[in-house]
Amino acid sequence: MSLNDTPRAERISIGIFGKRNSGKSSLINALAGQDIAIVSQHAGTTADPVYKSIEIQGLGPCVLIDTAGYDDSGDLGELRVSKTKDAAAKTDIALIVIGDDAADEDLDWYNYFKNKKIPVLVVLNKIDLYDRNELKDKVKRIKDKFDANPILASCKDKKGINTLLNDIAGNLPEDFNERTITNNLAKEGDVVLLVMPQDIQAPKGRLILPQVQTIRELLDKKCVVVSCTADTLKQTLDTLKNPPSLIITDSQVFKTVYELTPKESKLTSFSVLFAGYKGDIKYFSESAALLDSLNENAKILIAEACTHVPMEEDIGRVKIPNMLRKRFGDKITITNVTGCDFPEDLETYDLIIHCGACMFNRRYVLQRVEKAKQKKVPMTNYGIVIAYLTGIQDKISME
Repeated sequence: MSLNDTPRAERISIGIFGKRNSGKSSLINALAGQDIAIVSQHAGTTADPVYKSIEIQGLGPCVLIDTAGYDDSGDLGELRVSKTKDAAAKTDIALIVIGDDAADEDLDWYNYFKNKKIPVLVVLNKIDLYDRNELKDKVKRIKDKFDANPILASCKDKKGINTLLNDIAGNLPEDFNERTITNNLAKEGDVVLLVMPQDIQAPKGRLILPQVQTIRELLDKKCVVVSCTADTLKQTLDTLKNPPSLIITDSQVFKTVYELTPKESKLTSFSVLFAGYKGDIKYFSESAALLDSLNENAKILIAEACTHVPMEEDIGRVKIPNMLRKRFGDKITITNVTGCDFPEDLETYDLIIHCGACMFNRRYVLQRVEKAKQKKVPMTNYGIVIAYLTGIQDKISME
């Protein structure tokens, strides 16, 4: 897989925020070294956030997020600002771009990222427009307002761009390059068996993203990777000289695979692995234990990152709801949301069940977890729920 093939969710997300006409799009083009965002003298040119996957020297695979000005107004402006807020939730590093003097809105957004513990840099843009004294005064006012030194940049003259890139690199999340999907469950030399049913969710000719990413990581770890489908699991195990160190399965066949898993082998699923890779595995596990406290009046939210058309055997819309109704009765209320849809009234739900979130970055998933915690709503994961409802949660490896 080349850097250009790196999934967006695995790239560092750099969000560019500021008022209209502060030069956000010009700054993105300068950072990328090419014209990837539309630049115009007219305020409000960027309507919706624009996500551009790119490789930046010294940073590696990135996503540059060009957002609408957060000073936009009117009904349409409010919609644009709401999209900007959604982009903020996906941002690993934020740049507050100031094209003239800093406004209270700039400080509000700066503090928003600070409070979320998201690295944020202040960029004074368009410095080519000011003489030395004007620039000195602007820098002082910004420093007083933000209690931080701004990075000086001119997209026209390409001044300050390398400094900005270096500062971005110096503010990468501490664990960004350290997190792994399989964590400590697999090490060099381990034989890892992947059970990958090829159903309607994995059309002929391809594997789903979590499977591809897991295989790539295991190969990088110098593991011996063996793959099979659920119906050939027994035959595959029989052909191995020794039991595999680890079996990773599709959660939908958890019970079947568990019954065939050798006692020497650890067992987990792709969804469970991604629960730890993307979210808060401890909270997900603790929340699943609350399933037994639910009753027929329960309200459950099932959130899926993908936005595909509903399928006949869909795990989030069909299989898990059927398991829940079998356990708690047909009167339970189940609400499904997809993509970036995530309700504000989380307190009206008794439980949130989230997919593995392979299409989201970790920052975005953790924002959702934090919202759930603030509302005191338990939140768990597809694979963990299936393991719990089939009575094997204590038999699977989480991390």
